[in-house]
Amino acid sequence: MADKPKHRHTGHRERMKAEFLARGLEGWPDHRVLELLLFYTIPQGDVNDLAHELVERFGSLAGVLDASVEELKKVKGVGDHTAVFLRMLPAVLGRYQGARTRLSAIINSPEEAYAWLEPYFFGARNEMVYVLCLDGKRQVLGVRKVAEGSIELAEVNTRRIAEEAIGLRAAQIYVAHNHVSNLAIPSQADWLTTDTLRGALRPIGIELIDHLVFVDGDMVSLKDSERLKGLQYV
Repeated sequence: MADKPKHRHTGHRERMKAEFLARGLEGWPDHRVLELLLFYTIPQGDVNDLAHELVERFGSLAGVLDASVEELKKVKGVGDHTAVFLRMLPAVLGRYQGARTRLSAIINSPEEAYAWLEPYFFGARNEMVYVLCLDGKRQVLGVRKVAEGSIELAEVNTRRIAEEAIGLRAAQIYVAHNHVSNLAIPSQADWLTTDTLRGALRPIGIELIDHLVFVDGDMVSLKDSERLKGLQYV
């Protein structure tokens, strides 16, 4: 009996894995990276068409990973297991970056605070507020999440921030929040929040060093920015 002809995709998964191990993802289009990921949630069959469809629907690999489980499951071929896996990846990558981004235990500038805090905002879909707590020598004591809001707003709770700072015995803090609009321009509310926090923390011996506004790949320091109406951060 003659041997059956091999399917054109025979060995395709193994070849892609070997290519990744040899050269990484450099030069790979988004759909190909996604195809590699799908190998681990859909163990059999050709997932190339599904990878193309997901990228086309959500615009990019980042769009796929940012999509909700409900939206992902609307695509034929994506079940619970695959949807949860894809949605989980940004959180896992954020945790990984957080573990790797520990360049220094001393924070002396907004840029160093940015390097420390940036992983906490990785993949964020809502506005969030974090506090970076330092001792009197500006050594990091810890980071605490103090608020998470809708896609538009995270309410800053002064009492919660004070409690977290006192709990870590912080002498100085950075407060940071993200703008999901991807515009790192401080709003009037950001300036008012800064004034309120600074006034509330000073009497209990905690210095608000700066208030940082994060967007993807960028950050604005209110301390380094000009105040509205020509005033300066003090």
